[in-house]
Amino acid sequence: MRLLAWLVRAALFFLLFAFALNNQHEASIRWFFGHEWRTNMVFVVLAAFALGCVFGISAMLPSWWRQRAVARRRRDEPGSDTSQLAVPTLTPDYPPRDGL
Repeated sequence: MRLLAWLVRAALFFLLFAFALNNQHEASIRWFFGHEWRTNMVFVVLAAFALGCVFGISAMLPSWWRQRAVARRRRDEPGSDTSQLAVPTLTPDYPPRDGL
């Protein structure tokens, strides 16, 4: 299983490396007031990906903190039973067959 994971990682690395090699031409980003940023296309794509990750994580953080606070309050309540927080097991609605 570890070998398969490393093969997938190596394939992903070489795929991204080939993508970077194919996108070495210069790109220019025109900002406001005549400012311009010139760099390789791979850096523009990498910056857009990083900004998307930062935006997604920052959009998720408030609800994650709120859920952690609720879970902490429930855990710290006096007389709280932690077994109720576990996921209940589902039992089938049909009767079991004999002989199996």
